[in-house]
Amino acid sequence: MKVLVIGGGGREHIIVKKLKESDRVTEIFAAPGNGGIALDATCVAIKDDAIDELAAFAEKQQIDWTIVGPEIPLTKGIVDAFRAKNLKVFGPTKDAALIEGSKDYAKAFMKQYNIPTAQYETFTDAEQAKKYIQAQGAPIVIKADGLAAGKGVVVAMTEQQAIEAVEDMLVDNKFGAAGSRVVIEEYLEGKEFSLFAFVDGENVYPMVPARDHKRAFDHDEGPNTGGMGAFSPVPDLDTKDIEFTVEHILKPVAKGMKQEGRTYTGVLYGGLIETESGPKVIEFNARFGDPETQVVLPLLENDLIQVIEDVTSGRDPELQWKDGYAIGTVVASKGYPAAYQKDIALPDLTTDDDVYVIHAGTGQAEDGSFYSTGGRVLLVGSIQDSPEQAQQQIYQYLTKFDQSDDFFYRKDIGFSKK
Repeated sequence: MKVLVIGGGGREHIIVKKLKESDRVTEIFAAPGNGGIALDATCVAIKDDAIDELAAFAEKQQIDWTIVGPEIPLTKGIVDAFRAKNLKVFGPTKDAALIEGSKDYAKAFMKQYNIPTAQYETFTDAEQAKKYIQAQGAPIVIKADGLAAGKGVVVAMTEQQAIEAVEDMLVDNKFGAAGSRVVIEEYLEGKEFSLFAFVDGENVYPMVPARDHKRAFDHDEGPNTGGMGAFSPVPDLDTKDIEFTVEHILKPVAKGMKQEGRTYTGVLYGGLIETESGPKVIEFNARFGDPETQVVLPLLENDLIQVIEDVTSGRDPELQWKDGYAIGTVVASKGYPAAYQKDIALPDLTTDDDVYVIHAGTGQAEDGSFYSTGGRVLLVGSIQDSPEQAQQQIYQYLTKFDQSDDFFYRKDIGFSKK
């Protein structure tokens, strides 16, 4: 089988690595890929949202399956375009991907189908939004309606912070069209977790839960990021909460999407929070999450391509999971999630069997060394019998970055209580 993976981040690298384990996969392409992905697949210089070019490439190469990693090509309709050419592609259609593409749509959908989530209102007028904030008080959550690369959410602990967020989005146009409408939500107390599921129509096959760390610095301080690390499974998460999430959130979403004429196929990501009144939805994503995928997929015993074939053929993939704990810590460029420098040389990334390295924002020089190309540069992960053992292996490996002022990483991934 020939497989094409769309995207060039850490999520796509772990998907490629998982595909490499399959006896059925003979050739893997990644578009555009990155420096580390090039060690495991053939990188193709096509942007992940150049849909026509990607479809033409898949036709020419006679690709058997295409797996779409990022949200932007999904919300632009890459699945529809591939299907129109009878190309096998795993991911939701443009209509179904709206559950991530518009937070306003997702909230209205949840209200319609009685899916537990925070109370909210949507605004396009800054003055009305500010009046609502003053009426509700803080803490309160401000979200850009559209896609903002994981950065369009402000958890405002004061009314002033909330008002500034509204001005950033609706007045100063900080997120462009994505922020031309804002969703303002009640602040929910509790521990967050992520639960992915393979979905086809009304069939839902949940994976193991994970928890990521969004804040840039130790002790969950600093600005929100795309994620500074993750771990799976989640020891403090009750089985009843997982079962509730599957039965009262994920399955009703799949059923509701079908009723809406937006039948869902692909990975559905539930970003959730355990509250005193049970799990509630923070957000949905229409694909694997990043960085949680880098700790969930390494625990999957099944052949990924077989899982995709089973799910899309109406068969139960009978997911099997390794015993153990996976933890992954992100190494980021100094300054991230704000401005940062690129093209900084990375130390030798040779590993042993105790850790694995997933490349997110890297390029490879002619001499084989790697350099940074993004804010999140790579993730160092480990699977061990206990969280403490995994942490020990990861942080021992990461000492090689301690001599550099150009990179930083959190030293409490898997430790901090959210």
